Amino acid sequence: MKVLKFGGSSVATPERIKAIVQIVKPRLAQEKIAIVFSAFGGVTDTLIQMSEHALASNDQYKEQLAQLEKRHLDAVRALVSMQKQSAVLAQVKFTINELEDILHGIFLVKERTPRSLDYIMSFGERLSAFVIAEALKDEGIDAEFLDARRVVRTDHQFGYARVNFVATNRMINDHFSNTQKLQVITGFIGSSENGETTTLGRSGSDYTAAIFAGALKSESVEIWTDVDGMMTADPRKVKKAFSVKEMTYEEAMELSHFGAKVIFPATMQPAMANQIPIWIKNTFNPQHPGTCISNNANGKALIIKGISSMSNISLLNVQGSGLMGVVGVSMRLFATLARAKINVILISQASSEHSICFAIESGLAMQAKQEIEKEFQYEILNREMNAVTIEDSCAIVAIVGENMKHNPGTSGRMFGALGKNGVNVRAIAQGSSELNISAVIHQSDVGKALNALHEAFFLSDRKVLNVFLVGTGLIGKELLHMMHEQFDQLANQHRLEVNVIAIANSKKMLFAEEGLRGKMAVDRMTQEGLPMNLQEFVIKMQALNLPNSVFVDCTSSEAVANAYSSILESNISIVTPNKKANSGSWANYQLLKKTSRQRGVKFLYETNVGAGLPVINTLNDLLISGDKVIRVEAVLSGTLNFIFSSFGAGKKFSDIVLQAKEKGFTEPDPRDDLNGMDVARKALILSREIGYELELADVEVHNLVPESLRAETSIQIFLSSLPETDQLFEDLREKAEKENKKLRYMAIIEGGKAKVSLVAVDAAHPFYSLSGSDNIILLTTERYHERPMVIRGPGAGATVTAAGVFADVIRIGNYSI
Repeated sequence: MKVLKFGGSSVATPERIKAIVQIVKPRLAQEKIAIVFSAFGGVTDTLIQMSEHALASNDQYKEQLAQLEKRHLDAVRALVSMQKQSAVLAQVKFTINELEDILHGIFLVKERTPRSLDYIMSFGERLSAFVIAEALKDEGIDAEFLDARRVVRTDHQFGYARVNFVATNRMINDHFSNTQKLQVITGFIGSSENGETTTLGRSGSDYTAAIFAGALKSESVEIWTDVDGMMTADPRKVKKAFSVKEMTYEEAMELSHFGAKVIFPATMQPAMANQIPIWIKNTFNPQHPGTCISNNANGKALIIKGISSMSNISLLNVQGSGLMGVVGVSMRLFATLARAKINVILISQASSEHSICFAIESGLAMQAKQEIEKEFQYEILNREMNAVTIEDSCAIVAIVGENMKHNPGTSGRMFGALGKNGVNVRAIAQGSSELNISAVIHQSDVGKALNALHEAFFLSDRKVLNVFLVGTGLIGKELLHMMHEQFDQLANQHRLEVNVIAIANSKKMLFAEEGLRGKMAVDRMTQEGLPMNLQEFVIKMQALNLPNSVFVDCTSSEAVANAYSSILESNISIVTPNKKANSGSWANYQLLKKTSRQRGVKFLYETNVGAGLPVINTLNDLLISGDKVIRVEAVLSGTLNFIFSSFGAGKKFSDIVLQAKEKGFTEPDPRDDLNGMDVARKALILSREIGYELELADVEVHNLVPESLRAETSIQIFLSSLPETDQLFEDLREKAEKENKKLRYMAIIEGGKAKVSLVAVDAAHPFYSLSGSDNIILLTTERYHERPMVIRGPGAGATVTAAGVFADVIRIGNYSI
């Protein structure tokens, strides 16, 4: 014998009921089964609403009743052949009339007792099981409708009746011994010794299936629902959740207590007592093996079996110096709550006995506070105890698994994952059995916490980064292209998924939680995006609260850079080639560094200096390992290096500047390159990385734009006047040439000072042979003294810069792992 139970979603429509018939029919020839059914999907809630409307003298219940009748009559017409319909339709109408009578009585007397509410709720299962039994008969199956009130005996606790198992087991066995027909059983309901209708509480139909299985000593119980078994997490919150093949009763019990709604604790009690396996199966995917819950579950490959959560929780804290060492405080506290029928979900107490905090449903928080303060009024009056504090908007996340006890470091992995993602833990509880570790967190962090924990325990070899990109110019577009092209390789070979969640430019912004791929994302943003508002972009990014979030700034905007502090405070890492933040005030530079450290996130800006060249990381590695930087010499402007490496005999300085502009090497206004400020910012950043406390004004800058041309004139006027400087630069070139030297615009950092200027270098200098738009950095340190370290390569260009940004993003992925 096996007992099958089909839930409301499985019987919501005639089409779904027909699918159940196809599941059940082949099995009847192979094994003996009994089937328990819930009400049609949503019917129980409708019945409760109808009773509420009747109680409030609201005629709307009549309209709902008519719709309920039509739904069941339509189901009969769809499931039962025409010649057999009349008797079935008549019985459904008779049952509906019975429901109408009691609702009308409530409407008249304006009273609805728990007993009458149970009776009203029973109609859902009575109607559904009857209709389905007739549908099975119509398919040639020898089926029989069994109203569970005939055999399930309970007490008088309406709404959550307790089963008298001695009487119930006897009556179930008596009934089954006298029939060979397929029993189609009403779930959820029973009856008292006086014949009054009772209900078995939340998930009562599952409980009914377990009661029958226990009484009949069944081989197994099958709970057919709308998911592929017990999932590692709620798939609505964790997209990568998957079904677990097997787990123990205790593991399933723990998960169900903390919000896993596939099965509820009461269901497992009769099955556990009789060692009957419970299978969770999917009506819509019957070929899936589902999950087996039993006493012999293995699954040792998994440290934990699932992650669950419970929302709408309040954390109450009882503390005071007068509580320390006082015997009986806990007893008085929890006895007070018990008298008020307030269920405590989680308890955490400091070893000092100075405080006790506990979690309860938010709706009961104020009542609990009042009851406790009434009980401890004299302690509060004498200041031995503080007033009870309530922390609302909380939730509980829990990891569950029997294998935790065999794997040291499980709690470390749990809290490490939460900490890396900025999820603050308010309270912790763990039993000595090590079956469950629970943590109270803020409600807004639930989604992030579940995903972070799921990655840590079930996808520990794979990480997902959620990228928010601002700036879709040359660098941003190239970065999107690279992330798209490398997605599969990173996912398959490096177990890292880089998902672009949002993009923005100066005009539009677009969020897509399913992800944006490739350069086409920019076209989609142009067509579908909302007007760009930086503050709204940041607020929405923070509100999404996704784990492993990375903000990528590919602009040169100071306004975007000013948002960095707020972003880091939200536990979102930052990657940027934008120099504005790190070349701003020293105080802000220090603040960003400090915030990233305190929040446990990354602030990476390798591309601030040298585009994709490994300058900052190399410098930091040297410093961290104990080396000391003596001197830095660097050509940090690809534009200026192109100009001076091309400036030879017979060439005019102004012509080369114009040529560089035509090739796209310069800024739109070449003065932004020639004034040396871009190089000064890079030199300032390197100085600060070394440890020099400098401001931009402290950097000595050789401005190559003659004073006469520094006025705020148009670009065209500047370019037309630039030939006036040709002789000046020709004289400098000739002088250098006579000394067998070449001109290079260099940054020099030494002795706590930084300057950028035009310098003539001789043939022995590494910069002498520099050509094109390359950058070069010469690091003279205590270790690299006789032969300084040289870093050389392309220092400009969208491709190499985007590659450097991408490398920083991947570095964050490696950190997250």
